[in-house]
Amino acid sequence: MTPILLAITCLLTVTLCYGGTCAVSPFGNCRKCRGMGHALKTDRKGRPKRGKDCRRCKATGKRIRVGRWIYHRAVRIHHDGTR
Repeated sequence: MTPILLAITCLLTVTLCYGGTCAVSPFGNCRKCRGMGHALKTDRKGRPKRGKDCRRCKATGKRIRVGRWIYHRAVRIHHDGTR
């Protein structure tokens, strides 16, 4: 197998796997709060304590995946263009 053919196969496999992940689970954990919905702080004794709500995910802990966002945008543009 030539290196170019191998690279194309690997890229195609990764793309299809990510597309499948976006189709099955369109929401992933928020990267800022790691899916908790809030920051963790520690008090003066070193015990963990709930911090402020995450502004990025609005305290849900979930964000829409980039691939799913692109898919929704493409569908919206196609729908508006064919109307």
